[in-house]
Amino acid sequence: MLSIFDQGRAPACPEPFNLASYVLQQAKARADYPALLIPSLEGLTSWSYAEVERAVRGLATGLLETGFKPGDILLMRLGNTVDFPLVFLAAIAVGIVPVPTSSQLTRPEVERIIAELNPAGIVRDPSVASGAHPREILQQDLKALQACPPADYLLSAPDQMAYIVYTSGTGGTPRAVAHAHRAIWARRMMIRDWYDLGPKDRLLHAGAFNWTFTLGTGLMDPLSVGATAIIPAPDVPLDQLPRVMAETKATIFAAVPGVYRKILKADHLPDLPHLRHGLCAGEKLSAEVQQGWQARTSTQLFEAFGMSECSTFISSAPHRPSEAGALGMPQEGRRIAILAEDGPAPLEQPGIIAVHRSDPGLMLGYLHAPEATQSRFQGDWFLTGDRGVMHENGQITYLGRNDDMMNAGGFRVSPMEVEKAFASLDGIKEFAASEVEVKPGVSIIVGFFTGREDVTEVDLQAFADRELAEYKRPKAYLRLAEFPTNPNGKLLRRALPQLFQPTERKD
Repeated sequence: MLSIFDQGRAPACPEPFNLASYVLQQAKARADYPALLIPSLEGLTSWSYAEVERAVRGLATGLLETGFKPGDILLMRLGNTVDFPLVFLAAIAVGIVPVPTSSQLTRPEVERIIAELNPAGIVRDPSVASGAHPREILQQDLKALQACPPADYLLSAPDQMAYIVYTSGTGGTPRAVAHAHRAIWARRMMIRDWYDLGPKDRLLHAGAFNWTFTLGTGLMDPLSVGATAIIPAPDVPLDQLPRVMAETKATIFAAVPGVYRKILKADHLPDLPHLRHGLCAGEKLSAEVQQGWQARTSTQLFEAFGMSECSTFISSAPHRPSEAGALGMPQEGRRIAILAEDGPAPLEQPGIIAVHRSDPGLMLGYLHAPEATQSRFQGDWFLTGDRGVMHENGQITYLGRNDDMMNAGGFRVSPMEVEKAFASLDGIKEFAASEVEVKPGVSIIVGFFTGREDVTEVDLQAFADRELAEYKRPKAYLRLAEFPTNPNGKLLRRALPQLFQPTERKD
């Protein structure tokens, strides 16, 4: 038998449709119910469903009155505050296309995005790095815009572009990924076959508002079913998250595996009687963390696999846990295959994990890059670039990347993007970046280089601080006499991690 999972079809997305309207569909019925809780060291801020929708629809009117129109691109340069999701949903509500970006991006990185997208304007926090643009909305002006009369939702075809996110491409150039309104409709499969999420749940997400993992799993999905989303304020340290879970009576906790690993270092964890289970994605979950969490909290962790181009589509869930070492199963309604060079591989044979082009959560494509989009397809299958094997019961075991993409705390980073930046640094002859496992389940990005003797690690760190977002920066550097190469002189990238000796490794 071939490695194809094809059990059921996702219901067709309604027409006409609007992503923001779908997310806030519970606002009227649950007007006074807490939609959003923001715990901080100073106390707890609560937003009801009515307050969230009022702010979103008021902001939507404000954006139109500021001069934006449907189809315009709005670049978001905001920090980790509630303004981020409010602006995101407000723009989509009236057909403006928001581009959420990490506040960690440097000014040169933002300027490259502005040059590529030519946005109609930027909404920004003055403390967050940005680029020059003639039309700006400053964060301090957003509250006044929320007071505008509520806008009507602009309904359109489900395939209409709703938002753009950036992901690092294997060629080293970050790609603008265009997503349709139907992307939120596809997430219903995640709610059932990963989250097990219902209106009585309180989902606490450890990430920042301006991370797309938080935006989807931590906020939009809970709101769409009438649940409560809990997003800690920036002043809450990771070691305080168990206390926040207990005090807010969180029933589900979501984070990258690294957060669970840090929490488990605590000598004591509070009782968590309301917690049903935890969710994790972004990087492979180790058996050590999974078993440690269950031993300490008596709850299970359920893992999911996905990417910026299609969110998550393989997962474990309470009603269908993964087998030892496996990611889980494709969510019901998805069509997933393991591809060999000539098509779907036989069961139990490795290949590339692929998503059928009919998946409602799959991107529209890379913006302004049809050739790059087409290069990701093999026939009707979108190639993820990750290797796996499908077993007879539908479970999929992850076998790692098929290319050299690195994983930095849940963010995928192309080594060529890092290398392209360092190529402009005076005194560097050769530079290569690679992911290095420093201990089981813990990896960092390491920069390997050759060059003048007076180029120090301090110089390299200072350069990275100016040019690269924090999650893209190497955490350690190693000077080499020469790079490992094949007989043709090509860099043997996968030989680099072995050159980083244990005495040089940093956590």
